[in-house]
Amino acid sequence: MKKIFYYITALLLLQSCDYFTIKSDTREPVARVNDTYLYKDDLKNIFTKGATQQDSILLTKSYINNWIKQQLLLDKAQINLENKSVEFEGLVKKYREDLYINSYKEAVVKQYLDTVITSNDIDKFYSENGNNFKLNEELVKLRYIKIGKNVLNQKELIKLFKSSKKEDMDSLKAKELFLKSHHLNDSIWVKYSDLIAEIPIFKTIDKNDLLKKENFIQKEDSLSLYLVTVKQVLQRNEIAPKSYITPTIKQMILHQRKLLLLRNIEETLIDDANKKEQFEIY
Repeated sequence: MKKIFYYITALLLLQSCDYFTIKSDTREPVARVNDTYLYKDDLKNIFTKGATQQDSILLTKSYINNWIKQQLLLDKAQINLENKSVEFEGLVKKYREDLYINSYKEAVVKQYLDTVITSNDIDKFYSENGNNFKLNEELVKLRYIKIGKNVLNQKELIKLFKSSKKEDMDSLKAKELFLKSHHLNDSIWVKYSDLIAEIPIFKTIDKNDLLKKENFIQKEDSLSLYLVTVKQVLQRNEIAPKSYITPTIKQMILHQRKLLLLRNIEETLIDDANKKEQFEIY
């Protein structure tokens, strides 16, 4: 391994001075396993930018050791699994073909797929497929705050939270620093499971009692006070609101467009090849 170490050190010194140039006709080996060699220029891409010389030496030694183990295992496998060679070659050929085809499809999709989705597209998809978007758990629109039991302006915060006036809500938002946590946007749907995860104390409340429209709940533990106002509830198996599933709808629209684009490309490819008599079926 001393010889390898000298090769590594020389390589790093040359690299650090920006004088090292790889020439394919002057390759120098740094390791060998039977008739297979690892060359100095095989190591040029393993170094990380900004690494110290000591780190690079350790990285190189590790890479060489791993390469040796890999080659020894490969040689042993080729000897002991020689009867599998035809099968493996077929798998390699199939993988290579799939890699080319899928890479080509990805390039085509990237270049030609229409990714602009309008509100009309979303409305149309939702109206045609709404029944497929049934909820698997309850959704809630609510406001929620958690405040310390010893906070000086506790009564003021509770009063502002209970108020339905916009100016009071704006005042509460301006006092967010006094809140341990909060959710004040009651126009957004929240999953029941997320509500329970955020406010574990509500696990002690029966779900049916908690999930009531226009419901106000006040709970406390040894450290905090929890206030929740439930504005609206959707039960399991109800149709999910469009605003809640819009991200999913966008993904589904793009997926449909992608499948249609690829199908059209395949049909065009076959038609063109048929016209040019590029294939025959016997």
